[in-house]
Amino acid sequence: MTHANPYRLGLDRNPANHVPLSPLSFLKRTAMVYPGRTSVIHGALRYTWAETYTRCRRLASALKQRGIGTGDTVAVMLPNTPAMIEAHFGVPMSGAVLNTLNTRLDAETLAFMLQHGEAKVVITDREFAPVMNRALAMLGQRRPLVIDVDDAEVAEGAHLGEMEYEAFLASGDPDDDWQLPEDEWDAISLNYTSGTTGNPKGVVYHHRGAYLNAMSNIVSWGMPQHATYLWTLPMFHCNGWCFPWTMAANAGTCVCLRRIDPVQIFTLIREHAISHFCGAPIVHGMLINAPESARAGIEHRVSALIAGAAPPAAIIEGMERIGFDITHVYGLTETYGPAAVCAKQDEWNALSLADRVERNGRQGVPYHAQEAITVMDPATMQPVPADGQTMGEIMFRGNLVMKGYLKNPSATDEAFDGGWFHTGDLAVMQPDGYVKIKDRSKDVIISGGENISSLEVEDVLYRHPSVMGAAVVAKPDDKWGEVPCAFVELRDGVTATEAEMIEHCRQHLARYKVPKQVVFGTLPKTSTGKIQKFQLRAQLKEALLAGS
Repeated sequence: MTHANPYRLGLDRNPANHVPLSPLSFLKRTAMVYPGRTSVIHGALRYTWAETYTRCRRLASALKQRGIGTGDTVAVMLPNTPAMIEAHFGVPMSGAVLNTLNTRLDAETLAFMLQHGEAKVVITDREFAPVMNRALAMLGQRRPLVIDVDDAEVAEGAHLGEMEYEAFLASGDPDDDWQLPEDEWDAISLNYTSGTTGNPKGVVYHHRGAYLNAMSNIVSWGMPQHATYLWTLPMFHCNGWCFPWTMAANAGTCVCLRRIDPVQIFTLIREHAISHFCGAPIVHGMLINAPESARAGIEHRVSALIAGAAPPAAIIEGMERIGFDITHVYGLTETYGPAAVCAKQDEWNALSLADRVERNGRQGVPYHAQEAITVMDPATMQPVPADGQTMGEIMFRGNLVMKGYLKNPSATDEAFDGGWFHTGDLAVMQPDGYVKIKDRSKDVIISGGENISSLEVEDVLYRHPSVMGAAVVAKPDDKWGEVPCAFVELRDGVTATEAEMIEHCRQHLARYKVPKQVVFGTLPKTSTGKIQKFQLRAQLKEALLAGS
């Protein structure tokens, strides 16, 4: 005899008790509760949250008047300016999906994204007119509606569109009666992966995940209400790790920064009492190496999130030395940006700086709104022992995982094989339950049957006082199969030799892990500051072919 569950009988979802989760709710609430608080600062420009809400409603209305709605894509080619913040609300308010384009891509890649995502509207800053003009020309007759954004910081740039952004907003209704999505699983944004091999994949976010990660940013980082956030992180990257929506929930202030300049960053921190910012290791490295005079006068504590597969310990240590409170987060485009955090423990404060940095350099534990992060053997889908030694692949499960890849079911199925999202990052599970990355699966160097972590070698190189950046890749070797080759970017005004670098590594590494060659020069990087190792491998291959 079966027994009916009394807690399900007559207790169904109802409009009174079930509303789709969407970060759009945050803007509406903050505009009502804190209408006069400053929402956005951009140079001399200031907006309140009431004004930002009105502008976003105008944007939504203007889009709907031109036939844009559910399932349509609106692409934006914008730096970290007010228009980019407004797009994160106004576009989904219209029912459309926001596609933030990487502002440093070439025309061919941008054209692919516009075509693949079927963008019906493109909002573009005049600074990017040359590359966008070429990209749009590649679309042929399928040219979308183009809206130009003028900015006081841009002296030149052609107008490509039918209307300027402010005029476009003026055509919209400031009292637009926008609606939440019918289903919180509906798409809110489209973000393309970097696509180092083949075409980039379109990662689809839903309203539910964006809502939860926006909230999780506050809780997992411990952000106080009304934070003042500096936009050092590109908003085109994973929707700025969901922080446009986070700052609306936080009722804080967004300070815009059009391009990275370490001196300007310190100026803004000082001028606006910046409390929080995010960035890749390269941004933090620039701050560490900025002139000491640039940091003068900053007496308050600044909190910063640092991400990347494994930021060098020297970067975490350097930021702590200059007085910044660093928290390490980890994630991918497919996980809405950060979905794991190296949650700090009080007892770590009693440790030496080196031991504290080692703890803070781990990828950590799940974000509050993420169900799980684990390390598994991808062949058996069994968790590895929590011994800090056995390597497996990092996998995620939970609400902070993408819907999937747009128009690519085979790639989606592969990524979700076994009911977990496969990251491709190799790691160990430590006894305290914290995950520690060892390498990307494609970056492990196998020399004479021994696995060498490129990240371990890079970490040692970063500790040399002359090194600004370092990357280690496999170099083919007749005897060992592969050996480590280091590419090193030196700090301004200093010199170093290959012999010096190799000797430095010998003092800290087993001999088989020491680079057999050191190449000096500027490291190729993505727009988000990640070193492009595939270019270094290609450079090595060309050199070997030329020498053969």
